[in-house]
Amino acid sequence: MKKIGFLSFGHWSPDRGSRVRSAADTLLQSIELAVEAEKIGIDGAYFRVHHFARQLGSPFPLLAAIGARTSTIEIGTGVIDMRYENPFYMAEDAGAADLIAGGRLQLGISRGSPEQVVDGWRHFGYAPAEGEDEAAMARRHAEVFYELMKGEGFAQPNPYPMFPNPPGLLRVEPFSEGLRDRIWWGSASNATAIWAAKLGMNLQSSTLKTDETGEPFHIQQAKQIRAYRAAWKEAGHSRTPRVSVSRSIFALTTDEDRMYFGRGGKERDHIGNIDNFRAIFGRTYADEPDRLVDQLREDEAIAEADTLMLTIPSTLGVAYNVHALRSILRDVAPALGWR
Repeated sequence: MKKIGFLSFGHWSPDRGSRVRSAADTLLQSIELAVEAEKIGIDGAYFRVHHFARQLGSPFPLLAAIGARTSTIEIGTGVIDMRYENPFYMAEDAGAADLIAGGRLQLGISRGSPEQVVDGWRHFGYAPAEGEDEAAMARRHAEVFYELMKGEGFAQPNPYPMFPNPPGLLRVEPFSEGLRDRIWWGSASNATAIWAAKLGMNLQSSTLKTDETGEPFHIQQAKQIRAYRAAWKEAGHSRTPRVSVSRSIFALTTDEDRMYFGRGGKERDHIGNIDNFRAIFGRTYADEPDRLVDQLREDEAIAEADTLMLTIPSTLGVAYNVHALRSILRDVAPALGWR
């Protein structure tokens, strides 16, 4: 068995052909998609966070709204860019959203990817400390946030407060018990995966990673997962961690599917450069269900992971994406033992 969720970037565009034409559309349709995905048996609704873009930029109102409208589906991010975050304010938002959702938040955080503007985090009031780069700043913000998720008091109470205080030092409120075990680190390299394991965070591995060996993407990603699990075991954590991978997978079962994704040739990994490092991008899987099953059996990283996030074309609207997700659950997942 494998948990299967969707991952949406929340794109919206006023262009012709888009079914998501405004920011309001993408927010409201994201809620509706999560509701409908829960009905068909999808396990998780995850959202990517990008700033200065026609996408989803502020996740917690959306996560809370989905939490209020659903009852079983996991609700998460993949990922929140910690270069832009105040860990203390984020701890309040995360605690509130998780309480509204009844403890279903699965919060993916990371250094983030290249944004739409140069050093966008500076506009939010953040800058690396002396000797830091932006990636180190993101990890520092993440470590502070992760520490706050312990729920331990740290702030000296006012001796003359407006309202009575509990005894001792105060913590950030509202606090949601158990959320700390549902924090994930989005890692693009083996080194940061090992760093996350030592801290005790779950692992999200995306559709790209640093090209560290020149091997196919799924093999490098599987090795990253194994390195993460070895570091977790060495650190001596008491619980079993969760690991997710993201994939673009489309079962071609209708003429509409074939029009959108029937490219007619086998997809391959791609190589590119992101922020001056060589990255490898995983292929898209799009084929008739029986051939798709054969192709996915060869993906070592999917086999290693306990959670699979299916990236979706959000601008095609709720109805099409429900169809695409249902096709995977019905025509692909059982043959692979995921269901």
